[in-house]
Amino acid sequence: KEKYANDQASGNVQGYGSKLANNASGQLEWEDYFFHLIYPEDKRDLSIWPKTPKDYIEVTSEYARQLRSLATKILSVLSLGLGLEEGRLEKEVGGLEELLLQMKINYYPKCPQPELALGVEAHTDVSALTFILHNMVPGLQLFYEGKWITAKCVPNSIIMHIGDTIEILSNGKYKSILHRGLVNKEKVRISWAVFCEPPKEKIILKPLSETVSETEPPLFPPRTFQQHIQHKLFRKTQDALLNKQV
Repeated sequence: KEKYANDQASGNVQGYGSKLANNASGQLEWEDYFFHLIYPEDKRDLSIWPKTPKDYIEVTSEYARQLRSLATKILSVLSLGLGLEEGRLEKEVGGLEELLLQMKINYYPKCPQPELALGVEAHTDVSALTFILHNMVPGLQLFYEGKWITAKCVPNSIIMHIGDTIEILSNGKYKSILHRGLVNKEKVRISWAVFCEPPKEKIILKPLSETVSETEPPLFPPRTFQQHIQHKLFRKTQDALLNKQV
């Protein structure tokens, strides 16, 4: 674990990490994770990829290629849903060469008192799209119509949801999903999340002109993807400080 540990302080999120801390709500967040870029292939750092099982690199590389193709299809459908040209959203998030696929493998250990802990607290993803596989142990919850709904474990399926990037580009017409991860009293829970992200500095994220009108003004200010991440982290820190003062 130490050999492949990430360094959040220096901005290096690639590699192994662990979280065991109370969140702003007083609940314990408890997870181990491994984070690595899996696509485009020329941007990968295979030196930190797991060496076991032996076919990990081969299988994960093929999975990344298949997901990249699926992302194109979904972005095309979402573009058409906004009345845009089929390839518009994909172009806005970096196109074939710049859209990054980052995989985070989450390991949530068995928890004797799951009511006192979370795997991951409630949040929205900064990504354009997020794809999730899991080991068929329930725990992913979505906030829908004022309450938390547990996602069903459907065999041979993949979960996909929209992140902040598409919400911004669509001016809120597509919603970034508020979700959280629970721990389980009897079973270890594992998930494989892949975040489809635009380049951090090359693209300015803002509502597309076609989604803005006099009656629907822009809901989001122009920011780079990196600035959006920093804005969310700052807001989270401020919220935590306010909760401590209350």
